[in-house]
Amino acid sequence: MKKGIVKAGLVMGLLIVTGSFISCDKKAPVKKKQVIADNIENISTETVEKEIMYRKPVVFITGIDQEEQNFYKSARSYFLDKQFEVVDYAFSLQEVFTWLNKNYDGNTYGEIHIVTNHNQWEGLSMETLIKGDRVTTESLRKAITLGELPVLKDGIKKGTKVVFHSQGLGENTSLMKTLKDAFVADEVPSVVASPYVDIFGGEFSEHYLAKPYYVFYPYSLSPGKIDLSKEIARKYPEEKEIDWYDALNNYKERYVGDAYTYRFSIPVKWEFDYTNSDNEVPNFKSPEEIMDWIEQDQELLKVVSKYNIPLEKFRWRSAVKGNKLIIKGKVTVLCVLKPLIKPYGDLQHVEPDTENLRLYAMK
Repeated sequence: MKKGIVKAGLVMGLLIVTGSFISCDKKAPVKKKQVIADNIENISTETVEKEIMYRKPVVFITGIDQEEQNFYKSARSYFLDKQFEVVDYAFSLQEVFTWLNKNYDGNTYGEIHIVTNHNQWEGLSMETLIKGDRVTTESLRKAITLGELPVLKDGIKKGTKVVFHSQGLGENTSLMKTLKDAFVADEVPSVVASPYVDIFGGEFSEHYLAKPYYVFYPYSLSPGKIDLSKEIARKYPEEKEIDWYDALNNYKERYVGDAYTYRFSIPVKWEFDYTNSDNEVPNFKSPEEIMDWIEQDQELLKVVSKYNIPLEKFRWRSAVKGNKLIIKGKVTVLCVLKPLIKPYGDLQHVEPDTENLRLYAMK
């Protein structure tokens, strides 16, 4: 609410109603009314109505699918079908903020949707600044502290809801809090994300949520599905409904609620310059020697410990170029997804309702 509209005002009530969504073409914004006391002494009899204009929901597609993935493409189609305004190629928060400032039309942003990949080890796939680091708690906090992000000016109010469609971001409480700090303008909006995985473009639902389960092995050195299914069963003994071996061999939802698997990898890389060092460049002959060396260095061990993945689950390699030692590690992550389905009635996915605090975390 802008200063100067009400003097010594007292808010009597606030009606926030999500307006009807309209297409990318410019159409009339949604009108919302807010009742405000005209005079604190005449609060019971004298009121005025102020119309708050909320523009149609806007969606930012922050990446491009690789290989056989269709996360961004399917999300884009889903939101276009809902007649939301879709913005492509916003690959960083800097570009998102710049667009919001540049395209403010006098109407408050009601819903801001951001589609971006995420994993709990590396943060968001979108950049903090253009051609900069991925969005993590550390990189985003640094950008906020140094004032590197554009300051959100108008259009962001208490009634604004920023919804991240991602993979398990709702469980990353530190990043969620930092994202909320980044979106603060004159007023503080809500920032919402699910602890589950957002799935778009499914065979049975265009948008649903799934619970993730993880198992790891050194990149390209799989021990086999039988051993992996036994390992993940030991890791999640409370989960009795999933046939783990079947799920690890299944790569799509064959029927509503069917568990399936996708995979991705996490790389680690260090370079050490021994040019001005009195020590010789190490020459490792096996992955075991590399792991022993890492365990003896508290700084390196601290970095790897943040992943909460055992050292032996990475495939470690080393190379020497001149006076530089290069160490690379890579782990394959198998993620089993169990779609959330309604516990009664027809077999259906649970509706992804951002107002449902069992499905979405809110900051």
